[in-house]
Amino acid sequence: MSKENKIIVRRLYEEVWNERKLEVVDKLFSASHAFLEPNMSGSQVGPALYKRRVVEMTTGFPDLCFTIEDTIAEGEKVAACWTISGTHQNEYMGIPATGRKISLEGITIHHIKNGKILDSYTRWDVLGLMRQLGAIPSKGAMKEAASKG
Repeated sequence: MSKENKIIVRRLYEEVWNERKLEVVDKLFSASHAFLEPNMSGSQVGPALYKRRVVEMTTGFPDLCFTIEDTIAEGEKVAACWTISGTHQNEYMGIPATGRKISLEGITIHHIKNGKILDSYTRWDVLGLMRQLGAIPSKGAMKEAASKG
């Protein structure tokens, strides 16, 4: 079962995120899929909302690419450790395009039953993203500003 679940998760990142095949979400997710991401507000339930999240990210970063660094499966759970990279070419999270390249890491734990992803619990470096986009000062710039005070 773990091997089949890993294949489902790889399809999610390769086909949905990297190849932009949004219709695959409907094949991989349960109708009640819950996307648990503390960085986003509001309800994140259902395949349509997950597709919206993909569109938001890939609009802001049209060349966005997920690289799966590792997957670990046990029972009905698959943990995917990933890196994303891309170029900020359009507005994202209210930040106008900067043209900056980004790269950051994250991890998502997917719960899969009967061949469908029931929920996804994700953590990623949103602070690192904001720093890379220049939306907040980098650590070095904050220390420098503090020492001038």
